[in-house]
Amino acid sequence: MTVSPEQIESARRDPKLANILYHDWESVGYDDKWSISFDERCTRYARDRFAAIAGSDGWPYVDALEIGCGTGFFSLNLKLAGVVENVSVNDISPGMVDVARRNAAALGFDISGRVGDAESIPYQDASFDLVVGHAILHHIPDVKAALREVVRVLRPGGRLVFAGEPTCYGDLVARRLSRATWWAATRATRLPVLAGWRLPAVEPDGPAGPAELEAVVDLHTFHPKDLRRMALAAGAIDVDVRTEELTAAWFGWPARTLEYAVRREKLGGLRWAMFCYRAWLALSALDSRLLARLVPAGLFYNALVTGVRP
Repeated sequence: MTVSPEQIESARRDPKLANILYHDWESVGYDDKWSISFDERCTRYARDRFAAIAGSDGWPYVDALEIGCGTGFFSLNLKLAGVVENVSVNDISPGMVDVARRNAAALGFDISGRVGDAESIPYQDASFDLVVGHAILHHIPDVKAALREVVRVLRPGGRLVFAGEPTCYGDLVARRLSRATWWAATRATRLPVLAGWRLPAVEPDGPAGPAELEAVVDLHTFHPKDLRRMALAAGAIDVDVRTEELTAAWFGWPARTLEYAVRREKLGGLRWAMFCYRAWLALSALDSRLLARLVPAGLFYNALVTGVRP
């Protein structure tokens, strides 16, 4: 899809349009960018995030909806894990919905996919036993309205689960670590001894392409207590909010940034990927088993929230 400079300028003032244009553009390479897969690695991640906030009672949920589905990472991996049976997906980006459908088809799954706004979910009242989302609430202009919609489309007793939402402090630290890593990596790769290590910059589509909208699609960070308050105000009960990833985020964000600055084959290819994955697992275990008892919840990077429709 060709995007005009005028559309880009309009999107800078319209966060919904920005999310559509940016995520349509991102959809083609999104899974590669974020190392998304539908195998034991990502299935375990999705299952463990879900269980950490909502437990394992009631599995499988019969009818589940993922809002802001992206390429289907969360819901399709939850289906692979046996957490859900029937999957529907919804995203404001047509490109993302198309990729989610293709990913489902490749897995042999028949899913329902609709393009729509999370502030006005295009499904009838009481349609689902479960509504999930991963790293989506921070993209939505009116989070309170979206959570009211989530409760509306849940059946009585149905559950909402959102994971991967950045906390205020965690996001601040992650961004500073990422900037420092980028600064160091881009300068180190100018040295003759590291010739050929630097990853060529990916140019946006024209002088002002969708890539430039990355700076305007992230709209919020959250205090855990504010997420809890919003879920309760939306009509949910049995609300719980938890946080995770402290040292895991301190490691993960610089590692991810390094992959944007340096050719992955120079880092070691699959060996680098497995090193990062195992290091993240070890640090996540440290965070959950020890540091969660010692460090205030608001200092961790990711927030997870669950609640139930009365």
